[in-house]
Amino acid sequence: MGEAAAAHAAGRLRAAIKAQGRARIIAATGAAQFAFLSALTRNTRIDWPKVEMFHLDEYVGLSADHPASFRRFLQERLIQPTGLGVAHLLDGEAHPETVCQEVGAALQSAPVDVAFVGIGENAHLAFNDPPADFDTDRPFIVVRLDDACRRQQVGEGWFARLEDVPDRAITMSVRQILAAREIIAIAPDSRKAEAVRACLEGDVTAQVPASVLRQHPNTTLFLDRASAAQLDPGTLARHR
Repeated sequence: MGEAAAAHAAGRLRAAIKAQGRARIIAATGAAQFAFLSALTRNTRIDWPKVEMFHLDEYVGLSADHPASFRRFLQERLIQPTGLGVAHLLDGEAHPETVCQEVGAALQSAPVDVAFVGIGENAHLAFNDPPADFDTDRPFIVVRLDDACRRQQVGEGWFARLEDVPDRAITMSVRQILAAREIIAIAPDSRKAEAVRACLEGDVTAQVPASVLRQHPNTTLFLDRASAAQLDPGTLARHR
């Protein structure tokens, strides 16, 4: 799945660079992105110095050297391996509203070609936990994380205890994610199966934030057998 998603993403990046001289991307983090980013960064046909990256979300108050820091994740798994041109990272140790404004202004200065996202165990999109704000037009917002989201971070091994997980984060807003020309969503593992089913077979609702991806005209969702296990047989055919 990671290899397939990376091949698809690489084609989109090459096309954007060929058409306009650069590609602007949004990068997600977390365990679901491991295989995808490993395959993508090995691709030698992408002109990485012409890629401009925006950070999807970050914990408020977490240092950049913490093992769970998303800045650290992106440095180690995307920025350093590729030498990409420009990286706009969210500084979780700075004043969060200032970070939202400064990185948001840079983000909205030109269209985003491709957004890489995941789907949380509680169906969150970035750190937009349910009930997500589908209405705000601010590019980044400060949110309070729910317990299900924080338990996922412990379950994936980023933190030892629930009380160690920050309860606030900076996240790209739902409407800003949907403004990308294309979205590539990656959701592997049986832990995501219920969220995937709710996203594809239920209503589009703020209680299931990632369900809003169905309203985007150019989204590709990559699943493995485990994450697709609860889907009705006809569901994938309807969403092709």
